[in-house]
Amino acid sequence: MRVLVVEDHRRLAAAIAQGLRHEGMAVDLAFDGSDAIAQVTINRYEVVVLDRDLPGVHGDHVCRTLADGRSETRVLMLTAATTIRDRVEGLELGADDYLPKPFDFTELVARIRALGRRAVAPLPPTLARGDVSVDCARRVAYRGERRVALTPKELALLECLLGADGRVVSAEELLQRVWDAEANPFTTTVKTTVGRLRRKLGEPPVIETVREGGYRI
Repeated sequence: MRVLVVEDHRRLAAAIAQGLRHEGMAVDLAFDGSDAIAQVTINRYEVVVLDRDLPGVHGDHVCRTLADGRSETRVLMLTAATTIRDRVEGLELGADDYLPKPFDFTELVARIRALGRRAVAPLPPTLARGDVSVDCARRVAYRGERRVALTPKELALLECLLGADGRVVSAEELLQRVWDAEANPFTTTVKTTVGRLRRKLGEPPVIETVREGGYRI
């Protein structure tokens, strides 16, 4: 899942991004409304975590822009205002969910995951191909009956490949969906992670490299 965090307090934004990346999400940052609008026109995000009180272009305008464009991106609005009226206003602007500050990080993660499931065609509870499977709710992977210990990034990569249901997924698509703007497109990041995933899944190999195409299970 790729997430855009729009927050003008840079320390808070960095902390949120670090935590979400630890959860296996690809996270980009924007520190004002104009940058947020620019990024959503370039990249596809499942969820935008949007601070309402932004300098310059206000968060309300960003939210309206996404809603008016009928984007599939879901918006989770954050604000220090906690009254019922504030929440209603945020939802009326087109936000899909609303979380007052200060918030519990585990709740933020749960709400982002819930919105992410609504942003795209919902995944089944279990993704499987052959004897490789992922329990999407529990976020654990199996090869047959054996549980496979994966890093959050390896698990996100496996989910992406399994979700393609046999389709070839290019390295560029994997970089777009599993990593974020910090990833260098000219590195061997995807190849290296696929190699680690292959080794952990064991024999016989299940991830096929398609020349000049990408990868598939």
